[in-house]
Amino acid sequence: MVWLVLAFGLLTLLLDLNYFRRRMGGRPRRVRRLFILLTAATDLLPLVAWGLFRLLPDNPGPVVTACMWLFFVYLLTVLPRWAFYLFDLFGRRRAGSVATLCVAAILLWGATCGRTHYRINEVEIRSERLPAGFDGVRIVHFSDLHLGSLVRPARETERLVRRIESLRPDMIVFTGDLVNIRYTELDGSLMRQLGRLRAPLGVWSNIGNHDTGVYIRDSLALPVPVNMDSLAARQRRMGWRLPDDETVWLVRGGDSVTLTGISFDPAFSIRRHDAEIGMEIAHAYAGVPHCYYNITLSHLPQLWPRITALGYGDLTLSGHVHAMQAAVRLGRFRFSPAQLLYERWSGRYDEGRHTLYINDGIGYVGYPMRLGARPEITILTLRRR
Repeated sequence: MVWLVLAFGLLTLLLDLNYFRRRMGGRPRRVRRLFILLTAATDLLPLVAWGLFRLLPDNPGPVVTACMWLFFVYLLTVLPRWAFYLFDLFGRRRAGSVATLCVAAILLWGATCGRTHYRINEVEIRSERLPAGFDGVRIVHFSDLHLGSLVRPARETERLVRRIESLRPDMIVFTGDLVNIRYTELDGSLMRQLGRLRAPLGVWSNIGNHDTGVYIRDSLALPVPVNMDSLAARQRRMGWRLPDDETVWLVRGGDSVTLTGISFDPAFSIRRHDAEIGMEIAHAYAGVPHCYYNITLSHLPQLWPRITALGYGDLTLSGHVHAMQAAVRLGRFRFSPAQLLYERWSGRYDEGRHTLYINDGIGYVGYPMRLGARPEITILTLRRR
């Protein structure tokens, strides 16, 4: 992720220098100085955010929020310039001005409506291995709340809970990153809101990389194991169940399926975006017969090939990617910066009898904006083929 920001910043600097060389040479000195001052002030915003983050001994919520908004302001000042520079290369400065306003408007939309308007995706999963008792089961899948980064946590959580309740699911699944940095983001008020979620087959939660506490800078004040245990305890008090690297049985209509939860291992926090990640997962399926239909919750979608290689994961549900909160979907054409890091980054993937579904998540990280990757609630209906 850091190299993407560095490459983005270097490209912006080169574009600024190119425009200055082509257009500003004959301008008055005060105009040239003003251009240099304004572009430098905006180009340096990521360094300001980085410095703010690094100089403090810890990273409390207000600091993380401030850095997130500084980066958004950076995008809001840089991307419209890119649009203007592109048209200016062809001598279309008036069109460039219009493009600049359009890009700024799109970014502002993404930071307002784009991050709060849910996309409800209905998906049907058919399998001949599904027992008759589970035919027609509706699973609501959501992911990546990142409570500490939400602009209005209480309001946004209340809207989410009401929307899920209206769907009347048989089962609710959350696939990790409930908090952003530390367990205290899940306070009493949010616990009461999220604790209202109920379903006949239960509410199930998965541990994501942000849930572990590995991003807490002052780990002496709040060690990783304490953060993980505290967050798990609060979820259990909400009535959520957390299969922690284990498999449980679900029973309906006299039939059974297995549900496996693969928790994120804090030891792999630096490699969380790797295409191949060496987490050991076989013990989560210890003693589980292959003849039963298996649902696996894995925050990281990169583990899907290893899950299927073990003979499990008829349906694997994941999150983590968010489509990097920016995507283009036009018919069958799909593009997101996430493709630079992930082979599978959003939606449904099928291989033989195995299906992976990656939910785009609810919250946001890095910048408070979603463009073409709206917060998602997925309704998966299981059908016996």
